[in-house]
Parts: sequence; structure tokens; C-alpha cells
Amino acid sequence: MLETLRNAWKIEEIRRKLLFTLLIVLLYRVGNAIPVPYINVAALQSYFQQLQNTVLGLYNVMSGGAFSTATIFALSIQPYINASIIIQLLCIAIPALERMSKDEGEEGKKKIASITRYTTVGIGLLMGFAYYMLMKNNGLLDPEAQGSVWAAIVIILTFTSGSALIMWLGEQITEFGIGNGISIILFASIVSRLPVSLMTSIRNIMAGQLQWWVLLLMILGALAIIVLIVFVNDAERRIPVQYAKRVVGRKMYGGQSTHLPMKVNMSGVMPIIFAQSIASLPATIAAFTGASHDNWFMRAFDTTSITYAIIYFLLIVFFAYFYSTIQFNPVEIANNLKKNGGYIPGFRPGKPTSEFIKKVLNKITLFGALYLSIIAVVPILVAHFSKASALTGISLGGTSIIIVVGVALETVRALEAQMLMRNYKGFLD
Repeated sequence: MLETLRNAWKIEEIRRKLLFTLLIVLLYRVGNAIPVPYINVAALQSYFQQLQNTVLGLYNVMSGGAFSTATIFALSIQPYINASIIIQLLCIAIPALERMSKDEGEEGKKKIASITRYTTVGIGLLMGFAYYMLMKNNGLLDPEAQGSVWAAIVIILTFTSGSALIMWLGEQITEFGIGNGISIILFASIVSRLPVSLMTSIRNIMAGQLQWWVLLLMILGALAIIVLIVFVNDAERRIPVQYAKRVVGRKMYGGQSTHLPMKVNMSGVMPIIFAQSIASLPATIAAFTGASHDNWFMRAFDTTSITYAIIYFLLIVFFAYFYSTIQFNPVEIANNLKKNGGYIPGFRPGKPTSEFIKKVLNKITLFGALYLSIIAVVPILVAHFSKASALTGISLGGTSIIIVVGVALETVRALEAQMLMRNYKGFLD
């Protein structure tokens, strides 16, 4: 990875893209430090200290600490993620949207992206209103803002415009920078929390609330998870493909052997991100409507509860299959092989080939889904059964590591692709 970054930095075009990406991340972090007016930030932070293992604590981690300080980027990428989930599900359920996304090519994709943007603004408006009601019901606003219509409008619109601006910043990174913009912003949010988590652990050790060997085991566990993620991320199933010989004019084509690569975890970190948003939705609605975090419903959907772990597990499996179905079409692959004179040894071209590819796809998707689920859910179970206050936040550890390592690997691959494309351009020129 370091070698790739060093080589990429030497190329002027890629260096400009890297600097542009870093500039956008810097602007995002600056926005995370600008508080929204009319809010008692000290009281809000004190309130969030009791909620580290709740869904609101999860939002705080994903926003890089902005949620607990009510800055202009407090909603982070949650509205965009929720909008993406809704639109992608609707593209399967509604034939008109499905035709738009598949048959209309680039124009259809632009229309879907536009619909997603408007949906993001609408969800941001709802979440901004819900967050305002949460602060109002718990007395976290300034005295002069309590009950003020003008203060409510300013707070809600600021949160909404912040979520829309984050969406725009992510799109700029995707278009002019390196990697997927939304993933890069999420990566920056999680990484920015690492120094705070480390300092908290050191203070717990000095106060006698946490043994040093427990922290050492947590670090070793995190390193083991990173190694596993890198190993599985590069793993793939290679299906052998043979091309028949054919004569075209005076030349003979084909007769060669190759393989069809199928990645074990082809959906990357997206099932984790989407599953998190959906699994936390019931507790989010309850928290924003003013429900106490001590009632039975909030405890049931706490991020260290068994109920949350089961729902989280099932949603990760669902979204893993959902994404593999979108990205890999066995019928289309089988038809392309048939048109080009290719076949899988032991299977006739056409339907038998597509059925075999679908069977293999289901097997490796199941393995990839279980791999993601286990890494994400095991820390939740550890935090649930340990009942140790010093381990608060461990339930988010596995998920954060998957997202951070996954985004880092995807960004490195994007860099390598840019360098490879540049080499091809130089060769052709």
C-alpha cells in the first residue's frame, strides 16, 4: 500500500487528484467543528456520555463526533445512505425505475442519481427535525431558543443543508479525486475518532477501570481482524473457461483457456453500512420521538443487545446477496460466453452454464456474508456478555475496522487502476 502511494505521488495527474481528495476531507473536518446556533453544546455532550452504546452513539461514531456536538455536518452521510437504500430497493420493485437504471444507459443513471439527491434532502429534513425534537424534549437548547419557531427553522435547515453539502462533497471526490467519495468521508469520520478512543482507554487504565492486558488483547484482535479482512478481500473463485477453435477467413481464433474470476466479497463494505442504517432505524425513531434510553424498547435495540445483533446479522446477509445479485448476472455472463464461443468444461452453453454460475455465486456470497456478519457481530456479543463499562464502544469496533480497511483497500485499487490506465495511455501515445 505504501509503495503504491509513493509511486502515485510521483505522477502529477494522480498527485493533483490526491491533493483534491485531501482538500475535500479537510473541508469536511472543518465543517465538523462548526456548531449549529441555539444549542447548548456542553449539555448535549454530557447527555451523549450516557449513550455511547446506543444507536445515537453509533451515529456519533459514524459522524466523527459531530453528532454529539451538533455541528453543521452532524447528520453525516446517514441521509444519503438511507436514500441510496430506498432508491435501489425501488429500482427492483418498480419496473419503470428498473428500466431507467438498466436500459437507458448513462442518462438513466443520471436520472437515478438525481432522484437519490432529492431523496437525500427529504430524509435530511426529516432527520434534522427529529434531532431538533430530541434536543428540545431533553432541554438541550439555549433558554431563548426553547419554543422559538425561528430557532427551530435555523437548526433544521442547517442540519439539512449540511447533509446535502456532504453528499455534494462526496460526489466531487468520486468525479475529480480518488476512490468513492462517500466511502472516503466515512473513512475520515471513523479514523478521526481513533485518537479519542485511545486516550479514553489510557485514562481507563490509569484509573484502574481497565487492565493493560485487556487493551493489548483488543489491539491484537484488531490486527488479526485486519489480516483476515485483507486475506478475504483478495480471495476469489476462478471458474475455468475454454474457448472453442473457429476459423474466420484464413485465420483460426480461440482454442485458449482462461478463467472467470468471482470475488468472495464482491459487495465490499456496503452490506455493513446499509445493515447498520436499517438495524438502527427502530431505535432512532424512538430516540428522536423523545423516548427514554432506559425503557425496554431502547434497551432491546441497544447496540450491545442480542436483538440488535440478530437483526444486524440477518441484514448483512440480505444486503450481501442483494449486492451480488445486482453486480453479477449469471444469465448475462452465460450468454456472453456462448456468443464468444466460450464454455465451462462439463456444462453445456446456455441455461446449464448460467445455473452452474448461479450455484457458485450463491456459495461464495454465503461465505462472504457470514465472514462480514461474524466480524461485525462478535464484538457486539463480547460487549453484551462482558458487561464492563470500560469496554463501552467495543460493539462498534469490528464494524469500524471492516469499513476502514475495506475503504483503504478500495482506494488503493482505484490508485492502481489510475496508474495502469496512465501507463496504457503512455504506451498508445
